[in-house]
Amino acid sequence: MNQLNRKEFILEGLDCANCAMKIESKINELNGVNKATVNFATQILLIEANEAYIDKIVSEAKSIVNKLEPHVIVKERVFNNSKIKKVYILEGLGCANCAKKIENKVNDIKGVDKAFIDFASSKLIIEVSDRKILDRILDEVTTIVKKLEPDVDVLEENKKDSNIKEQDIRERWYNKQSTRLIISAVLFGIAMLSKLSNSIEIILYAISYLLAGREVLLKAGKNIIRGQVFDENFLVVIATIGAFGINEAPEGVAVMLFFQVGEYLQGKAVDHSRKSIASLMDIRPDFANLKIGEKIQRVSPDEVEIGSIIVVKPGEKVPLDGKVIEGKSMVDTSALTGESVPRKVDIGDEVLGGFINTNGLLTVEVTKKFKESTVSKILDLVQNASSKKAPTENFITKFARYYTPIIVFMALAFAIIPPLIIEGASFSQWIYRALVFLVISCPCALVVSIPLGFFGGIGGASKSGVLVKGSNYLEALNNVDIVVFDKTGTLTKGVFKVTEIVAEGDVDKGELLEYTAYAESFSNHPIALSILKEYGKEVNQNEIADYEEISGHGIKVKVKGNEVLAGNKKLMNKENIECQNVETFGTVVHVAINKKYSGYIVISDEIKEDSAQAIKELKNIGVRKTVMLTGDNKVVGNNVGKQLGLDQVHAELLPHQKVEKLEVLDKEKSPKGKLIFVGDGINDAPVLARADVGVAMGGLGSDAAIEAADVVIMTDEPSKLVSGIRIAKRTRKIVWQNIIFALGVKAIVLTLGAFGIATLWEAVFADVGVTVLAVINAMRVMKVEKIK
Repeated sequence: MNQLNRKEFILEGLDCANCAMKIESKINELNGVNKATVNFATQILLIEANEAYIDKIVSEAKSIVNKLEPHVIVKERVFNNSKIKKVYILEGLGCANCAKKIENKVNDIKGVDKAFIDFASSKLIIEVSDRKILDRILDEVTTIVKKLEPDVDVLEENKKDSNIKEQDIRERWYNKQSTRLIISAVLFGIAMLSKLSNSIEIILYAISYLLAGREVLLKAGKNIIRGQVFDENFLVVIATIGAFGINEAPEGVAVMLFFQVGEYLQGKAVDHSRKSIASLMDIRPDFANLKIGEKIQRVSPDEVEIGSIIVVKPGEKVPLDGKVIEGKSMVDTSALTGESVPRKVDIGDEVLGGFINTNGLLTVEVTKKFKESTVSKILDLVQNASSKKAPTENFITKFARYYTPIIVFMALAFAIIPPLIIEGASFSQWIYRALVFLVISCPCALVVSIPLGFFGGIGGASKSGVLVKGSNYLEALNNVDIVVFDKTGTLTKGVFKVTEIVAEGDVDKGELLEYTAYAESFSNHPIALSILKEYGKEVNQNEIADYEEISGHGIKVKVKGNEVLAGNKKLMNKENIECQNVETFGTVVHVAINKKYSGYIVISDEIKEDSAQAIKELKNIGVRKTVMLTGDNKVVGNNVGKQLGLDQVHAELLPHQKVEKLEVLDKEKSPKGKLIFVGDGINDAPVLARADVGVAMGGLGSDAAIEAADVVIMTDEPSKLVSGIRIAKRTRKIVWQNIIFALGVKAIVLTLGAFGIATLWEAVFADVGVTVLAVINAMRVMKVEKIK
């Protein structure tokens, strides 16, 4: 079997959703590519390909991007933990040729593994293997830069300042564009309203057209050279020039102006949605306070090694996973779990990267490198979730591939056929109608808004503490028919405690608990530990003798000279001691002292506070059947099922029997329904894998849970499953609103255009206007605080 290699790239400057779809389609056609996806929302290209062809495929992929979108910069995302990446700002860099020279020179520096300059953002990114040489490399870089570009300053990147600078560049572009559009609109108004000679009017219209459509004309010209005919820029140019050709110059200018205003608003809306999604998942820590001796040094979280000591001040994010070794505080876990109530942490407690320290000063020993930390894995999974596309997204991708060519050919037919076969029909009349078809032929409203909707839904779910690994799983949560639960750690807390002590004969409850605690003092079993915890006193093991553990039965031991038997009913029967037949919710430990039955202790696993409510809410949102599979005994299983209102309980199951039972339940689901299994993600991996959607409960800090399931609930609350399903339903509702709205408006305008009722104005609204409205609507999915 050929080994697959996976690479990711940032497509910086990608602002055309239709082009993103074309890039994805073209790369998927390359020989050796297993899968390629372009996430328009995050501008990430993911390529999964045959190891033997990966370099060739990457080269061809870059050529495809360059051909379709020449202004887009392709930058590889590097995930090598052994590499140290340093980013510098080359302030004042304005010469692209000089930037290339600097890049080449820096790559020649001894110790530099890789260096490249992102000219658009003036960033120099350097990768090295040894942190100790960074100061020397910075000196050499500064020397090179000053030699080639004396006016350029080399500054270490400050992440926030850098982001502000990028935003400033984008804002300056918007300001220039708005200025051009305003001047164009003023000239257009003068030409329309003033009584000028025909030649002056045409000149004003032409200037107005060129000001508004300069970028569109340039892009269209480049696309024609590259053979990219079915492009919205080319189609709008043809439509507007066509309007000039049939003596409709005012309408040609107006359409170009309206189109560019729409594109401007669309760009603003997409930028805003990207920022909203980014802020929704803004859980990456910017720095760590590394303690070196008595000094504190601020460093990047990537630079901190396991075992290092870091200090987290009040108001700061915890940068890495670790254990508190000094101090106590309240931490805000909402960024990872969606929980609004702060959590108390003390010495010995675990804290995770992304938590926010609210009041006390914490000293933490780092237990994981940043790349292996929970927050890093969450970010990576959410950012890459769009590679697993929902059926709706796949449908739109296929639909868009055929929609544009079909509409364009229909436009050609409208321009040519009716004037030839309909008596009295003029070419100018039908060419105008054909131009309406051309303008409306771009599927941008769907291609932009639907991925944004799903990505926003995934981001919103993550903010609520529900980590969904792909759009396909988010969509699958809409059709949940059967929910199957594990018991321990899922519906119950998985923490055993003594809930009942019944003493008989000459001993009281205190003596019974003491004798039992002494008998269980050598065991590490959860039952024994819960008895010792309830006893709460120190056990003097010098008073224990002749300890014997009887497998499958219990313990026989001498405590303070008295023979004590502690175990199940089988132990009592084996020793010919009569005991009560106790049926209760929990595990029963029978106790006999000197061959005389002395009573029993009940140890129970508590049901979680919100389990019953979660089952009730699942029924309310349309789940047909709720089932519990457990390895515990039937009495315990049935008691839990009865208390929670479950439809079915299957107890005393071994792991392989759980899979077999799941197979039977899978046959009972409705034709379009989904079966989901909710477990702890560690012991239930086979069942999680077999279900349509595997949900891991309590994944916070659990690597096994995050790896095992399709959906991870980051807290121990079953009710979060209801939240996840509601977010999925809200996402689908908004996505289908956009599909119906976009296709409906386009269908209406196409029909009206065919009958000569709709003008180019309506056609532009059906293209860019609908896109803007669809993007704004898609952003509503991120308002998760309203979903209860």
